[in-house]
Amino acid sequence: MRRLGLAALQIDAEASGNFDLVEKEIRSVVKRFPWLRLVALGELIVHGPSTEKAEPAGGPTEKRFQALARDLDIWLVPGSMYEARGGQVYNMAPVIAPDGMIVSRYDKMFPFRPYEASVASGSGYCVFDIPGIGRIGLVICYDIWFPEVIRTLSAMGAEVILAPTLTNTIDRDVEITIARANAATSQVYMVAVNGTGKLGNGRSVVFGPGGELIYEAGTGRDVIALELDLDQVAHVRERGWHGLGQVMKSFRDSSVSFPLHASTAQRQEALSGLGELAVPERESPASQSIPHSSKPTDDRPQANGRSGRD
Repeated sequence: MRRLGLAALQIDAEASGNFDLVEKEIRSVVKRFPWLRLVALGELIVHGPSTEKAEPAGGPTEKRFQALARDLDIWLVPGSMYEARGGQVYNMAPVIAPDGMIVSRYDKMFPFRPYEASVASGSGYCVFDIPGIGRIGLVICYDIWFPEVIRTLSAMGAEVILAPTLTNTIDRDVEITIARANAATSQVYMVAVNGTGKLGNGRSVVFGPGGELIYEAGTGRDVIALELDLDQVAHVRERGWHGLGQVMKSFRDSSVSFPLHASTAQRQEALSGLGELAVPERESPASQSIPHSSKPTDDRPQANGRSGRD
């Protein structure tokens, strides 16, 4: 039986400068639940969303996380941080092994444009293996809105997909629906961990490979510690969730091609009519206002013999 002891920490964070708090929360959860193998946190949880906090690869924040993973003997996905590289800034999530080694650095494929306009896009997928347990995939926040990414990770063998998130907008409910749909359509565990406080509105979620809700956090601090049965993923992909759709096998065996996915040029041409990707401006007033009329709105008698409004 392959079980992954995982903790997703929904931390009540300040806008920046959260490393001491993050370390305290990680140490606390590992002490309380010594069976944990992997700890995951929300997007940009330490330094917040300012690109001015970007560090080079192997910078002081990453090194401190490496030492923490080594000290606690855990796999650690400490959310993400801005990384300066080659004259650009990437939203990067490191994957740190229990020996403190960086086994992967994932660059967010889909920065939240047009708002995250100064952040470069990554182009590489991220999966990593926890020996004796299974394969984990990694995305960041807005990436989940693109089901092609989740499907690809699942086809690469990911059985759990971590999605560190920083959402403080009204569409969190929509994101939860998207996470659930991704879990069901790619038959994979989805773990979408958001921040709270100054860095998010919470509601972190865990969905199973049939799209079933395992846990949804509230809007405050929360510690989501649980065991995921990775054999369940293999079972669902083989037989279907409760004997129903064998989605990944149908995807594998289909002869249907997806030309707009395969060709960047075709996709851009097909969607060229959508206009520029830009922050919406304030809408202009209507070019012609509705003329004012003193006439009553209907012909019915009014109280006290008066018509219309005062």
